[in-house]
Amino acid sequence: MMGEFDAIRPYADAEVPAVLQRLIADAGFLDILTRFRFPRLAGPLGWLLKPLIAMRLRTEFARIDSVAALQTKIETYVDRTIERATDGVTYSGLEQLRPGKAYLFLANHRDIVMDPAFVNYAIYHAGLRTPRIAIGDNLLQRPFVSDLMRLNKSFIVHRSLSGRREKLAAYQLLSAYINHSIREEGESIWIAQAEGRAKDGDDRTDSAILKMFHMSRRDEPFAEAVKSLNLIPVSISYEYDPCDQAKARELYTRATTGSYTKAPGEDDQSIALGITGYKGRVHIHFGAPLEASPEDAKQLAAEIDRQILGNYRLFPAHHLAYEQYAGRDPELQVPTAAQLFSAEEIARAEAEWQKRLAACPEEQRPYLVLQYANPVRNRYRVKAGLPL
Repeated sequence: MMGEFDAIRPYADAEVPAVLQRLIADAGFLDILTRFRFPRLAGPLGWLLKPLIAMRLRTEFARIDSVAALQTKIETYVDRTIERATDGVTYSGLEQLRPGKAYLFLANHRDIVMDPAFVNYAIYHAGLRTPRIAIGDNLLQRPFVSDLMRLNKSFIVHRSLSGRREKLAAYQLLSAYINHSIREEGESIWIAQAEGRAKDGDDRTDSAILKMFHMSRRDEPFAEAVKSLNLIPVSISYEYDPCDQAKARELYTRATTGSYTKAPGEDDQSIALGITGYKGRVHIHFGAPLEASPEDAKQLAAEIDRQILGNYRLFPAHHLAYEQYAGRDPELQVPTAAQLFSAEEIARAEAEWQKRLAACPEEQRPYLVLQYANPVRNRYRVKAGLPL
């Protein structure tokens, strides 16, 4: 039955033991784990540590025979990472979700791994079934990364195709899979509102993604097809972005040279920094289910933006950046940080914000400011009913 989706779907329970064995035997995977666990010793003693880590993994994952059991096992590691790299995670809006109902979670996108991880974290701790996660094939350069992600309920979005016909076929398959997952199998889906991260902090829904949801159901009106997917806009807000310096550098390079070429291994670095880097506080808001869907993708994108931006939690650093932002609109009524936060909170944010500015080369600073100022501008424009 699922044959047509084999190339992109997550692994099924029956496949888990064999894939785990394959991972434990993968030299690249063991190398990364060794460097992560023992950064200083990995070079000189890697030959000794790798077999020990493989042995430990074999023992630890010996009885894992389903995706749910694997997620329960991994959860303790995720919780530990979150404790180390954040000042706490809060979430709101989960009370609107009904157990046993499948949803399409459409979220803003800042971090490759942690965006869906935080959404999963919130849903898992609420006692609901975690969603399947859309991940671009550009991040799956090595077989073990693909195995790891597909074990954790990820499915593949083919982005690196160049031919128009191939792209169309890939989108058609993706659309069919998302609809099949939600409507037939009762399994929720998480997908970002646009391809790639919003590096300038300007979160916008790409209407092409919304059209893709409808592609495999052309026999139904657009509004009806979207309504059946139970779409929920999700706002993910980080107090600090561990990758903000790298994003500022990329934005500056694009603005001054017209293009930006990623260095080999740059995605791997972004993933590692995104997971382990300091984020301050994190808030995830689950918006209201879209009961009545507009008739076309542009209107629907505007409604999703209204929810994602309107429910985005702003922290003191966002306001401090907005106060420095050269492009702010004098007509827009935006309260100052001092009007919204305690003196203690502002003092803490000031210290961290100044540290980040100091670490950023002067010519790139406007692009660092922009990342934190844009959510403020967008939220208050939405509040005032102004166009974005």
